[in-house]
Amino acid sequence: MAIWNKKSFAFSVLLLICLVILPFFLPRFYTYILASIFVMALLAMSLNLVVGHGGLYQFHHCVFYGVSAYTVALIITKTPLPYWVAFVAGPIVAMLVGFFICWFCVRLSKLYFAMLQISLGSLVWALAFRWYSLTGGDDGIHGVPMPEFISSTKSSYYFILIVLVASLIVLYLILKSPFGATLQATRDNPERCEAVGINVRRHQLVALVISTFFAGVAGVLYVILEQSVFPDLLFWVLSLEIFIMCLLGGWFTFAGPMLGAAIMVSLRTFVGIYTEYWTLVLGIILILLIFFLPEGVMGFLLSKFGSTPEQADNGGSH
Repeated sequence: MAIWNKKSFAFSVLLLICLVILPFFLPRFYTYILASIFVMALLAMSLNLVVGHGGLYQFHHCVFYGVSAYTVALIITKTPLPYWVAFVAGPIVAMLVGFFICWFCVRLSKLYFAMLQISLGSLVWALAFRWYSLTGGDDGIHGVPMPEFISSTKSSYYFILIVLVASLIVLYLILKSPFGATLQATRDNPERCEAVGINVRRHQLVALVISTFFAGVAGVLYVILEQSVFPDLLFWVLSLEIFIMCLLGGWFTFAGPMLGAAIMVSLRTFVGIYTEYWTLVLGIILILLIFFLPEGVMGFLLSKFGSTPEQADNGGSH
C-alpha cells in the first residue's frame, strides 16, 4: 500500500509539473484543449462520486453544470455585482437545484431514479431553451466578460488548473473519509446498511448534493474558458457523454474519469478534424472496451501495474 501510494504521489506531482510547464511551449490551441479537458475532467469526477462510488443512476448530471454556467453568465451580464459573486453563486445555485431535484429522486431506486431525474432535468433545459428574454433561448449568452487576470487563454488555463487540483484534493478526502466508506457500502449492499442502522437515502442525498456542487464548479470554469453559455450545456446528450467518460476511464477508480475525459475530448477534437463521424470511432472503442477492458482503461492499468480497481477504490488496503 505504502509503495503504491508513494508511486502514485510521485506520478501526480510529476504530471502536475508537466501541466504547469506545458503552456510555455504549446500553441494557444493546444493550451485551450488542455483547459477543456480539465473542465470535463472535473465534471466527470463529480459524476463518478455518485455513479462509481455511490452506485446511483445519475443520468442527467449536466443540468447542474449548465445551471451554474447560466447563473455566472446572467449575474455578470445582467447585474452590477462583482465577478467573485458570480463565481461563488454558480456552484451554490447548482447545489440548491440539485438538492431540490435529488430530494425527490432519491426516494426512488435504480431506473425510476434515473427516469425522474431525466424528466426534471429536461424541464430545466426547456426553461433555458424557451426563456428568450432571460437566457437568450437557443442563441445562448455570448461575450461574457471576464476579469483581466483570467481573460487570456494562458491565464484561464492556470486558474482552471488550480481550481481542478483543489477540487480533486477535496473529492479525494471525501472518498477516503468515513462518509466515503459508508457511501461505497451503500453501493455494495444497501440492505445490510439499512439493517445496521445507516440511513442510506440520507447518505445518497448528501453525496448527490456534493456531486452537484462540484458540477457547478465545473460550470463556472466552463464560462471562464468559453465566455459563453448555450442550452446544450443542460441537454441530456452531454450527460451521456460524461457518463461514457466515467465508463471509459474506469468508474471504480479515483482518477479514471479524468482519463476518460482526456480520451473523449481528444477524440472529439482530433478525430473530428478528419471526419464528422467521430462518434463512430468512439462507439467502436466502447464496444472493444466492454469486451476486453470492462474495468475501464485506468482499472486495467491499475490491475497490471498497481492495485486492482477494488483496491484503488478502498485506498489500496487489500
